[in-house]
Amino acid sequence: MPFICNESWRAHLFEHIKCPEDVFIPIEDCDAWIIYPEHRWVYNKLEIALAQDLNAAPHGVFPPKTSYPVFSKPLMNFKGMGTGSRVIPDEATFIKTHQPGHFWCTLLKGRHVSTDAAFVDGKMVWSRHTTGVQIGDGMFDYWHLHKEAMPEIDDWCSSWASKHLNGYTGMANFETIGGKIIEMHLRFSPQWVDLYGDRWLNAVVRLFTEKVWEFDDSDRIDQYSVILWGSQQRSYRLPPAAEISRAAAVPGVSTVQVVFYENVDPTTTSNPPFDPPSNPPGGFRLTVVNSHDLEAGRKATKILREAIKEFDIEPHVNGVTGRAA
Repeated sequence: MPFICNESWRAHLFEHIKCPEDVFIPIEDCDAWIIYPEHRWVYNKLEIALAQDLNAAPHGVFPPKTSYPVFSKPLMNFKGMGTGSRVIPDEATFIKTHQPGHFWCTLLKGRHVSTDAAFVDGKMVWSRHTTGVQIGDGMFDYWHLHKEAMPEIDDWCSSWASKHLNGYTGMANFETIGGKIIEMHLRFSPQWVDLYGDRWLNAVVRLFTEKVWEFDDSDRIDQYSVILWGSQQRSYRLPPAAEISRAAAVPGVSTVQVVFYENVDPTTTSNPPFDPPSNPPGGFRLTVVNSHDLEAGRKATKILREAIKEFDIEPHVNGVTGRAA
């Protein structure tokens, strides 16, 4: 399998794609950091802000009094999910919340968009945009993969990359607010890769093997990734395989991913080998349903919600996944 996949419930999305054994395609930031040493600086969010001429500095450097409110977050965070991020409204709060390894930045406003993009020698050659519907505390009800292009984001990210990603060939993911980059990753978003399709995955392999991008998605449609959340104060039993299959069989559903483990405390651990959890402050992610229709995704998620039970911790069982036929 050419894709470096650390989660068992995602492996089936990639294992059938053919690729030379000596080619490695990262889908996690920790792997991209190793593979791309010359570009790993982009994981420093302070550098991303400064490279766009935004007002930003490490904690310890006070924002100008006229800059408040500002946004504060870690310079680097490989587990994601907005851990440690917050709005700082005034200087008194800034002093109280001083945190080594964090920085402050201009508080951006506007639509928060996740953009997957393909690059050949620093030039953007493909992109797809996704927005999330927030439900609070860092959680999203669902993600909407948009059919339409977003030229203003493409123009900004493409122009920025032409200056700062010279020579880069591979995939990238940009997160933007109001068209400005707040962070980027040297990989694509693995959560909804099945919605892009096998033709797209084969195009990614060719990008890495031949440095050529060839993919026609002119027939793309709006698609969705629906999330089921649980409390971080509870443990959960995996749904029966029959219920996973029933959810995956809902017309319009692409895949069902059950993304948690039994016998794991949501507040302290995630998947083996028990790394820190990559969940937002407000909840514990239980399942991801990718679908070509929002109502289909909601119907499958309802099936899973009714099948997943709270329980007292028992022996560990691996997370599982189901794929629509």
